[in-house]
Amino acid sequence: MRNHLQRVAAIHDLSGFGRASLTVVIPILSSMGIQVCPLPTAVLSSHSAFPGFNGRDLTNELPKMIEHWKELNIQFDAIYSGYLGAVGQIDMVKNFIDEFAAPDQLVIVDPVLGDNGKLYSAFNETMVEKMKELVAKAEVITPNLTEAAFLLGESYRPKVSISELKEWCFRLAELGPKQVIITSVPEETMPNKTSVMAYNSVDLRYWRVTCDYLPANYPGTGDSFASVMVGALLQGDSLPIALDRAVHFISMGVRATFGHDHHPAEGILIEKVLPSLNAPVQISSYQLLD
Repeated sequence: MRNHLQRVAAIHDLSGFGRASLTVVIPILSSMGIQVCPLPTAVLSSHSAFPGFNGRDLTNELPKMIEHWKELNIQFDAIYSGYLGAVGQIDMVKNFIDEFAAPDQLVIVDPVLGDNGKLYSAFNETMVEKMKELVAKAEVITPNLTEAAFLLGESYRPKVSISELKEWCFRLAELGPKQVIITSVPEETMPNKTSVMAYNSVDLRYWRVTCDYLPANYPGTGDSFASVMVGALLQGDSLPIALDRAVHFISMGVRATFGHDHHPAEGILIEKVLPSLNAPVQISSYQLLD
């Protein structure tokens, strides 16, 4: 089934409350003129940053949903996976990528495993090893610094030098993806800044985008960042321009949220900054690293 708009299969969980996963993936990509076909891996009353949430694992339902999509002969311009709540879902996503493969299709994997040096409570080393298999299927991956360390078997450190980050990007690319993007990178020499580092194994170039750091932690920003990356790359942006757009979208969202009396667990107020996704590309702040 073809479509006049570009179409993305978004394999994420769905949280009824809190801006994360599909509740940010859908509005961001829709705002960028891209149809989102959600394949929910779980349904939650809220995302896991809220205590006492109720959830339903949809592992047993996924094969039936996927089979129906195959019967409909749906074709996707991109396949985009995020939070997977069970080890068994990784093989399902790997098979989905194979079965729905198409020419010039973008496959982007956000290898959600943990943050701040720790795995999320539902995950263990088995999940890390299986995630490496999924990463190998991707063209683009977007781990944060913690997830990059776990995928490489490195000890997490809150500050890593530029030379080490470049090595990490190179080693992650050796797992299979052509483009590696590491988010949530503190700047060693600028404590009030944070960066995103990227490596393109096709042209062997490293890129960095830096923005101001604000002392706030909002769940779901990684999902929002990766979603803007998907949309920008599908719109034909280069890797550094896509990086720049994603970083500055998150930066604007954090700034739009920071001054409000707003529970951080609810996430950034993306509704206030969604129109910026259709603004002309501004002068960019990306850097090409030696």
